[in-house]
Amino acid sequence: MTFRARHLLGIEPLSPPEITSILDLADSYVDLNRRTIKHSDALSGMTQINMFFENSTRTQSSFELAGKRLGADVMNMSMQTSSVKKGETLIDTALTLNAMRPDLLVVRHPSSGAVNLLAEKVNCAVLNAGDGRHEHPTQALLDALTIRRAKDRLHRLTVAICGDIAHSRVARSNLILLGKMENRIRLVGPATLMPAGAAEFGCEIYEDMREGLKDADVVMMLRLQKERMDGGFIPSEREYYHRWGLDADKLAHAKPDAIVMHPGPMNRGVEIDGTIADDINRSVIQDQVEMGVAVRMAAMDLLARNLRAERGRALAEGTYV
Repeated sequence: MTFRARHLLGIEPLSPPEITSILDLADSYVDLNRRTIKHSDALSGMTQINMFFENSTRTQSSFELAGKRLGADVMNMSMQTSSVKKGETLIDTALTLNAMRPDLLVVRHPSSGAVNLLAEKVNCAVLNAGDGRHEHPTQALLDALTIRRAKDRLHRLTVAICGDIAHSRVARSNLILLGKMENRIRLVGPATLMPAGAAEFGCEIYEDMREGLKDADVVMMLRLQKERMDGGFIPSEREYYHRWGLDADKLAHAKPDAIVMHPGPMNRGVEIDGTIADDINRSVIQDQVEMGVAVRMAAMDLLARNLRAERGRALAEGTYV
């Protein structure tokens, strides 16, 4: 497989063949996860530490489950009760953890670039589970796997990403990944929630939901990230739903076989109608959750292979410490 990265910090450094390698391996892990016995020994003897400085349900639980199914020793650090709350710096925390010799470090942090900083200070593989408004690479990869399995391809599709684009690391990672795989990308939402320079990503910008969804193959909804807003970005949730919430009338403008996605957590009646979210013929939201475990298993497996190879070379050269 083509995958040489030491860390998974973002989609930007990955080539299309590397993205395909992750997705192909993840496909095999989907099959494993549907068996009665769901275990592999890919991470046997390795230690995985999950550090989540922000609350998470799907991402943290799926990383934990992925590590355990691969045979790793998994530790979840409670950052709310850690020494960070006592004034310890992020770098000191990283150095402390590094001294414990983990193999995989999974990090979510509210500051963009924090995970990259940690990766420079540790000797293990680091996976970005979301950093500020920067990136959320495994979410984009699981979205890509969901699309590929639903559409039998991951290129030359029209994908509409709708909602709070400005505050979304999910949107950024998906923009990069889908762009690398030669898709037509539309960003749909109010001007107040559209990032400056969005058109430079090579995508189309729409403020009208119906125009943005016209003949789309994939409709990806995003939640309003109120925790990252410091002003009045929308008139009201009711008005927002009326203009940009996904309902049957707006979805009718997409292709008849268009799939509906949402990274979660969902605000029903704000960005998406509950009936649409639960429509088994259109919604692949639960598939995204399932693909999340498989993608994270694949990413950790590939990084572990590279880490073992790197350590093997260092041992042979007498430089491994």
